[in-house]
Amino acid sequence: MPHAEPLSPARPSVPFLQRPVVRTVWPFVVGGLAILVGLLLSNALPGYFVYLAISAVIAAIAIMGLGVVTGSAGMIALCQLTFAAIGAWVVALMNIWHAPGGFIVWLVLGALVAGVAGVLVGLPALRLRGVNLAVVTLGFAAAADVTLVQIQFPGSADAISVDRPTLFANDKKFFFLSIIVLVVCALIVFFLQRSRWGASWKAVAFSERGTAAAGQSVQAAKLTAFAVSAALGGVAGGLLAGQVQLPFAASFTPLQSLALYVLAIMSGAHLIDMAVFGGILWVLVPELLKRWHIPQDWGFVIFGVLGVQALTSGTSLGQGIRNLIWKRQDRRTANAELTALPADAADDAEEIRTTTTATMDPALLSGEPVLTVEHLTVQFGALKALDDVSFSVAEASIMGLIGPNGAGKSTFVDAISGFLPKHGGRVLLGGRDLAGLSPTRRARLGLRRTFQQDRVPPLLTVGAYVRFVARRRLSAADIEETLAFFGCPPARSRLSSVDVGTRRLVEVAAAVLAGPRLLILDEPAAGLSHDEHLALAARLRELPQRYGVALIIIEHDLDLVRSVCPMLTVLNFGRVLATGPQDEVLANPDVVKAYMGETELLS
Repeated sequence: MPHAEPLSPARPSVPFLQRPVVRTVWPFVVGGLAILVGLLLSNALPGYFVYLAISAVIAAIAIMGLGVVTGSAGMIALCQLTFAAIGAWVVALMNIWHAPGGFIVWLVLGALVAGVAGVLVGLPALRLRGVNLAVVTLGFAAAADVTLVQIQFPGSADAISVDRPTLFANDKKFFFLSIIVLVVCALIVFFLQRSRWGASWKAVAFSERGTAAAGQSVQAAKLTAFAVSAALGGVAGGLLAGQVQLPFAASFTPLQSLALYVLAIMSGAHLIDMAVFGGILWVLVPELLKRWHIPQDWGFVIFGVLGVQALTSGTSLGQGIRNLIWKRQDRRTANAELTALPADAADDAEEIRTTTTATMDPALLSGEPVLTVEHLTVQFGALKALDDVSFSVAEASIMGLIGPNGAGKSTFVDAISGFLPKHGGRVLLGGRDLAGLSPTRRARLGLRRTFQQDRVPPLLTVGAYVRFVARRRLSAADIEETLAFFGCPPARSRLSSVDVGTRRLVEVAAAVLAGPRLLILDEPAAGLSHDEHLALAARLRELPQRYGVALIIIEHDLDLVRSVCPMLTVLNFGRVLATGPQDEVLANPDVVKAYMGETELLS
């Protein structure tokens, strides 16, 4: 990556807990402390409370799985205890078969089988979402419940108990084993959430189109979320089989799955500590009702009320607590973290104020085309949104795509980026025909785009989002340099605390770091202040030479277009009105006439 002199003041020092080495080590430290606490509790708690604690741990693992598919990936899954039943069924079957490896191996096998079932159940999620997906998963849970009632668990008819591991034969020791399993599951989820898989889950929950445009398969993101969630459910079910030693279908009813989902929503189960808290509530609420001589079925009502409150408020208990903690931190560090404009931005802004026409090296304009559009036509019924559109974009050049509202600009972007695959004509990227390729595949080939709407998932940090979009190994210095170049916050900043205008800058910076051959910027200056607008224009003019990327800029602000884009293409009613050097296009009487009220901007 090209080296540049620092463009902004020195970044504030990284807090101790956010340093890379500390962030890698501290989860294991916390896990070790949790195991130690579990050992102490297993020896200190009375027998009845040990049994309740095992139930809380099992529920926490199941809720943690819901935190992946629902909290992170944003899909409604009402069959978590059905996956638990699959895990318990596998453990019970291995037990009566006296399969080698013992309980731990059976537990892992149950998780794998449940994970496969999760992929199969997740297939409808590729086309369904929201209530429709909820109905499908609830229907699966109901069907599985009826099946379990009929066939029962292996060994239940003959009262064959599931054998626990020899070292964990009694309840106290089995509780300690369940704590170890919980810690292992929590560590796996923790690092998955911070991997590309985790980023894809959060991205697909916020915007499927944005996820595909980043080169990530939406289908893979959804199916991996279902698989991991189901596998965790299978682990919970396997532990439950070891706890009760004679599992029955009554422990895995659809109503209980529904209550578990509501509890996950209410607690904020995408946060590991809140998944553990949800597991405690799962046991605590019925136990309190029992002690107060209230029917335990009222526990479902309580969970339902809490879930409705979480859904209507749009937040969870765990996220609310974190927001309170982060609010003070954001106030304290806002001035330091929200990077000011680069040091030379004022000079660039003044240059733009006095520059009316963008220029570019003629050698670049005559280079090989990176994008060739031939007779592109998009028709919706009798309406032709695009009609025989043809032009090309040279490598490492800047093309402005302008036109009145309804001219077909958004349709054009959707068509060449793969979101409107049914079109006439050809689109070639560096000579390769893109016909039949998905948006994900086109992004991986080097065609990237941004969106008019906010498509930047707020649950990620700036750095995590940049790495997710880039899809390649980047050093911290590379990321910070590019973020500083665009005037973005530091990599460790949370996107949820960044305004929409700044998130657009982060979106552009991430797309640039992906190293595309062609980058389409759809109204990149929307939501920016005037000074930020000017500074962005200055940066855009540098991108072809600095990063070797060709740009297509769609923008209504003709001041920005004239200062950045030496080449223009004008669309009107889906047809190319004019294309060529900026001064020739803007002097075209047909272009002036098409803009009507914007005539004074063109003169």
